[in-house]
Amino acid sequence: MPFLSDTLARVSPSPTVAVSQKAMELKAAGHDVIGLGAGEPDFDTPDNIKAAAIAAIEAGKTKYTAVDGIPEVKLAICAKFKRENGLDYTPSQVTVSTGGKQVLYNALLATLNPGDEVIIPAPYWVSYPDMVRLGGGEPVIVETTLEDGFRISPEALEAAITPKTKWFIFNSPSNPTGAGYGHNQLKALTDVLMRHPHVWVMTDDMYEHLAYDGFQFCTPAQVEPGLYDRTLTVNGVSKSYAMTGWRIGYAAGPEHLIAAMRKLQSQSTTNPCSISQWATVEALNGPQEFLAERNEAFRKRRDLVVAGLNACEGITCAVPEGAFYVYPSIAGCIGKTSAGGTLIDTDEAFATALLEEHGVAVVFGAAFGLSPYFRVSYATSDEALTEACNRIQAFCAGLS
Repeated sequence: MPFLSDTLARVSPSPTVAVSQKAMELKAAGHDVIGLGAGEPDFDTPDNIKAAAIAAIEAGKTKYTAVDGIPEVKLAICAKFKRENGLDYTPSQVTVSTGGKQVLYNALLATLNPGDEVIIPAPYWVSYPDMVRLGGGEPVIVETTLEDGFRISPEALEAAITPKTKWFIFNSPSNPTGAGYGHNQLKALTDVLMRHPHVWVMTDDMYEHLAYDGFQFCTPAQVEPGLYDRTLTVNGVSKSYAMTGWRIGYAAGPEHLIAAMRKLQSQSTTNPCSISQWATVEALNGPQEFLAERNEAFRKRRDLVVAGLNACEGITCAVPEGAFYVYPSIAGCIGKTSAGGTLIDTDEAFATALLEEHGVAVVFGAAFGLSPYFRVSYATSDEALTEACNRIQAFCAGLS
């Protein structure tokens, strides 16, 4: 009898975590490494949010809370959805978890049965398919293209839907591409979903506030109210509010789904951190002006990185609408050999050689389900990004 669960054979460790870990190990060993793998803002959590957390500690708000969130944070989430997305939810329709990943995992584990299918556009965030598999479902991957802006077409979505489809996972702006869907583009997708009432929609709106050049964020239940009763709208404070380590994600949806997710969470982590919940109340209810200031810094970094990568031989980099990632193609590098003697036959080989020969850590495209590409996170300093682009240019110039 095997000791480990057969379920583990269905999943892989997170490649983005692995890249970040390897970069940290090389740095600790004294190597000059620039890490562009982690999807984490380099900005600090705003002072008013930190002060709210300190006040909560001093007030003794350090005990267990309700399983999926204190009333105050649920009310703040309801107010946010109404204010920013035009969506009406009550606290009983809201769940709060230890990060957005747990929200998604809870929803999938609470709803999937063996054989259920989940449509996931590629490139995708690395955890989506594995969470589906852990829930007993089958990921149905629909590839997008650079030429289509890495957006799934209505026709491709329609073709992927079967009687077994339970969820469509939708992420805009996207990790890893930064691609965003405007109102009309999203409406075309929701029109398809309205024709298939058995398909539920799981949105990942984590990068909502990271949008550039006038791009207007919108979310499926906002664009098509007819989907309200079968949409789980997921968000969190990690990215926009630079609160990755605080571990708070949240979602709103139909009460029976939220109740099922609460039941599951009651037997796993129980409540998210009490202090982080009070910090989230301040994040959502407090001043929001800093978001625009930080967005402008991210936009400038995006432009710096896009220009730097497009100056590399063999690389083509699109200009994304949001998030803090770019997803350049290395089609022009495949089949060449690096100055250090590595055959670049895959994007993983490209990323490995780039790290070993020039000290730049990126995540290879196969991890996100679409090759030959790699992901760069530009959530770091201008100086580090400039130096990284110079190193990537030198690496590409050395290919032969």
